[in-house]
Amino acid sequence: MGGAGAARWRAETIGLAGVGRFSSIIEGEMTTIRAAAVDDADLILEFVRELAEYERAPGAVKLTGAELVRDGFPDAGGECYFEALIAEEDGESPHSPNAGEQAPRREPAGFALFFPVYSTWRGRAMHLEDLFVRPRFRGRGIGKALLTKVAALAVERGCVVLYWHVLDWNSPAIEFYKTLGAEPLEEWRRMRVTDEALVALAAASAVEA
Repeated sequence: MGGAGAARWRAETIGLAGVGRFSSIIEGEMTTIRAAAVDDADLILEFVRELAEYERAPGAVKLTGAELVRDGFPDAGGECYFEALIAEEDGESPHSPNAGEQAPRREPAGFALFFPVYSTWRGRAMHLEDLFVRPRFRGRGIGKALLTKVAALAVERGCVVLYWHVLDWNSPAIEFYKTLGAEPLEEWRRMRVTDEALVALAAASAVEA
């Protein structure tokens, strides 16, 4: 089968040491892309909910902040299921009444969430689960910066494929991805089982045994 299977990995073997703080000037604004940390769990959940709203499925998010911490930022030796990048942009600096100076402030602009998968046709691969930029920050190249950084991490880790999904009605995104060299997999259809159906499928294994 040529599809990709999800992978898990140990917390001590990963980390975005290769990311650091990547800053660049995009459309006249200073944008920083950094690795997400455990303190970003609530922010990531905000991004996920905002993306679900954009995708016309506001009630679909059942994930909690505690689950994000457990699955993305486990203790050493724990299983890590995903990594994330946060894009921040310089905002207006509010006046600091104590120091009499301008206090720096960075505004969260978007994020990318991804994890390793495996293709039995090609080998190591990366799956980009979420890519989102808040509306007021769009049109500044932040989404492309996040995507290219995920691609760079994939290449650094020996991946030969980067996968992601896009809704069929999101024509602007589809056309944009094509300009980056992405190919739509028209002949493939995504399948899933969830909740009670997943439990029932698992129970069938016990019955057959």
